[in-house]
Amino acid sequence: MSSDSQINLTDLKKRINDVVEKLDLPSLHLELEKLTVQSGEPDLWQEEDKAKKVMSTMAQVRETIASSEKLLSDEKNLEELIEMSKSSKDDGFDKEVEIFFQTLVKSVERVELVTFLSGKYDLSEAIVSIKAGQGGTEAMDWASMLSRMYTRFFEKRGWTFETIEYSAGEEVGIKSVTYLVRGRFAYGYLKNEKGTHRLVRQSPFNADKLRQTSFAGVEVMPLLPEETEIEIRDEDLEFEASRASGAGGQNVNKVSTAVRIKHLPSGIVVECQTQRYQDANRKIAMQVLKSKLWEVQEAKRQEELNLIKGSVTIASWGHQIRSYVLHPYKLVKDLRTQYEETNPDSVLDGNLDGFIESELKMIN
Repeated sequence: MSSDSQINLTDLKKRINDVVEKLDLPSLHLELEKLTVQSGEPDLWQEEDKAKKVMSTMAQVRETIASSEKLLSDEKNLEELIEMSKSSKDDGFDKEVEIFFQTLVKSVERVELVTFLSGKYDLSEAIVSIKAGQGGTEAMDWASMLSRMYTRFFEKRGWTFETIEYSAGEEVGIKSVTYLVRGRFAYGYLKNEKGTHRLVRQSPFNADKLRQTSFAGVEVMPLLPEETEIEIRDEDLEFEASRASGAGGQNVNKVSTAVRIKHLPSGIVVECQTQRYQDANRKIAMQVLKSKLWEVQEAKRQEELNLIKGSVTIASWGHQIRSYVLHPYKLVKDLRTQYEETNPDSVLDGNLDGFIESELKMIN
């Protein structure tokens, strides 16, 4: 092996040691032990939300431990291979070592991302909403495509998710959908997806197949811990129950299970319609309202900081963050990091890691 590879190995070993130290494996093992005990408690599933969180967190902690330990194991294997290559006359052996080295570098980069997630609620589960912009059928179809992209991404990461609000498009697609995403660091990974997503393509709904530009908005909030102090007074709430609509089981239209809550001081409206019981829908709707009020407070705080610093703030909802071009060429480009990929089909199938990694690295 060349001396350059030896130098790279030294740097790589330092990166691995740094990331393992930051992840604090002893603490993760203790956390996994506690979660394993909780998962075996006979009354765990009496509170379904709590049970889902315990099981999801346990899987994510186990995966983090396994990824970290594999880095240490692969590092030792690489060192042994390099030593063996020094006495080998087979040029193909050096190539094999180089491939192993590059693979390990990519593995380190993936695990390092977790260490970038140090925000107050980065560890939290997330509430993700997708809404069609102006443009009728085209925009509602685009919102549906985005919805599929994100649910595929959730699945690839091993996160579970449930639909808490759904409004179908008049002809195709969706007007809006909201997901509760259960996974360790779900908010941390998804928080920078908030904003306007733009699609350029030949319209499948136009006989002339004209080029069409469509917009959809993505909103991401953390699911706040129950102990988070957000004041919500009963007299500030307007509560309405109605029959749920859309897919959800044969009993969905027989009883008034859907819940709509309006927070009068802020004008914020939240809905939950997919649980079988009204109390469950109301509980989730209140969690969403709590997160939305936190987001309003956070936006005000950030605006005040920007005024003090003299920096310009951009409204996140109206701010275009990414373009997906399917015609006349193929390109997905993030307008903040300039990261781009030339395979939109892969991106729309949930392969978002490159975009999310580039955004997290830019911030850190």
